[in-house]
This record gives sequence, structure tokens and C-alpha cells, in this order.
Amino acid sequence: MKDARIATANVVPIIEMRRASSVLADYIELTKPRLNFLVVATSAAGFYLGAAGPVDIIHMLCAVAGTALVAGGAAVLNQVSERESDALMRRTRLRPLPDGRVAAGDARMFGLFLSASGVALLAARTNPRTAALALGTLVVYLMVYTPMKRRTPLSTLVGALPGALPALIGWTASHDYVAAGGAALFAIVFLWQIPHFMAISWLYRDDYRKAGFPLLTVIDPGGRRAGRQAVLFAAALLPVAVVPSLIRVSGAASGVVAVVLGTALLWLAVAFARTRTDESARRLFFGSIIYLPILWMAMIVDKL
Repeated sequence: MKDARIATANVVPIIEMRRASSVLADYIELTKPRLNFLVVATSAAGFYLGAAGPVDIIHMLCAVAGTALVAGGAAVLNQVSERESDALMRRTRLRPLPDGRVAAGDARMFGLFLSASGVALLAARTNPRTAALALGTLVVYLMVYTPMKRRTPLSTLVGALPGALPALIGWTASHDYVAAGGAALFAIVFLWQIPHFMAISWLYRDDYRKAGFPLLTVIDPGGRRAGRQAVLFAAALLPVAVVPSLIRVSGAASGVVAVVLGTALLWLAVAFARTRTDESARRLFFGSIIYLPILWMAMIVDKL
């Protein structure tokens, strides 16, 4: 009996540790860390490219951390609002909120804490303009884009606005004001999001239909309108991505890289528009995922 009690006493802490680890993993999942990684990279690129002199690493880390906190908080609060819709979709039904692993009230407090901490950090360690942009990101994403998703396919364009702001947040954090370079980085991310999301919305069109989201791939099941949007915005992205080189935010070599990447992305968008198959949408999706990090790296290395 004594040995059994000792064994039980040893097992209980292990179970509690595993339970705590599982809860922590659920809260991390709520922040959409894979998506947030791209936000962090975009914000860091904007900061570096906007710096007029040597980069202050601590300043940069604070700016990137503040942006990541705001993005994570927005992701959590968005999932609180859409937990019922998420429960209807195959790809989201096992998220912590629809699966019941995290209570909506707890998630809401967590999201508010992250968002407020991010804005406060940016206000304290960067400048008021950067903090205002971060606050604007939250407002547009949560109060305009999220409710708009259930009403009109134009929500995709509206959602691309806060999606593109991390580049501008990083830029203003180091540059202190919005200049042509910051506007160019914002425009690149804004335009890039449309072919990227058209691919996603095609691959998960049945899920979006079940959840009642009137996306282009839902209201036009043939996919012609989604294909046209992907081509239109990929074509617009091609010249815009060269602008940072033309205005000397980066060098000529990154401009060449932008042309090559943009041409490849446009080719993938055209292929998707022509065939409208899952395979072509998948290629467009992965092509878009590769596009942005390579472009940022090219600009940063070229500036070095």
C-alpha cells in the first residue's frame, strides 16, 4: 500500500504538468503563431528598410514584439467572434474555442491583454504614430473586417488593409513618419494578399460555404471571379514591388529579384485562373508563401 501511495504521489504532478502544458499550447495556438511569424518578418523588414542609419537592435526588437502582440491579440479576439462559424468548418473545428478547450471569456481577456500590451509597448518604445497604426489595425480588423465577412466578398479587400499594416508599423517605428518607402512596402503586402487568399478560399470553398461566408469562391462556384482577382492583383504587384529599388529604399539587385518573383507569381495566378483546380490553387498558395520572405531577404541583403 505504501508503495502504491508513493507511485500515485509521483504520477499526479506529472499529470498536472501535462495538463498545464496542454493549456499553454492551446493559448499559443489561439495567437496563430505560423501566421504571426510572417507578421514578425514583415514588421522586421519594414523596420530595417526604414532605418536611416545603423539599426538599434533593442528598438527593433521592441517594435517587432509590440507588433506581434497586437497581431496575436487580434487573432485571438477574431476567433472569439467567429467561434460558432469555426465549429462548422473542417479546417477550424478543432481550434481551442470551437473544440471547447478554452472558454470564450478567458480567450477574450487573453486577446485584450495581448492587444493592449502590444499598443502600450509600441507607444512607450517607438513613437505615437506607430502605436496609432497598431491601434488602427485592431479597429479595422475586429470592428470592420470581421463583421463584414458575413455580408460581402469585399471583406477580402478590407481585411487586406490591416494585413498590410505590419510593414508600415515597422517602417514608422524606425523612420518616424510615413514616406514613399513605407507606402510602397504597405502596397506590396496589400496586393500580395489577394492572390494568396484567393488560393486559400478556393481550396476551402466548401468550408466557407457551410459557415455562410459569401466569398467570391462561394458566390461564384466556378471560380472565374476569384481567378480574375488573383491575376489582377498579381499583375499590379509586379511593378509595385520594384518601387523600393527605384526610390532607393533598397538596391537594383532586389529590383531584379522582385521582377523574377512577380513574374512567377503572375504565372501561377494565370494558371489558377485558367484551370481553377485544387492543384493550381495549391501551387499559387505555396508560391505566394515563398514570394514574400524571399523578397524581404533580397531587399535587406541589397541594402546591406
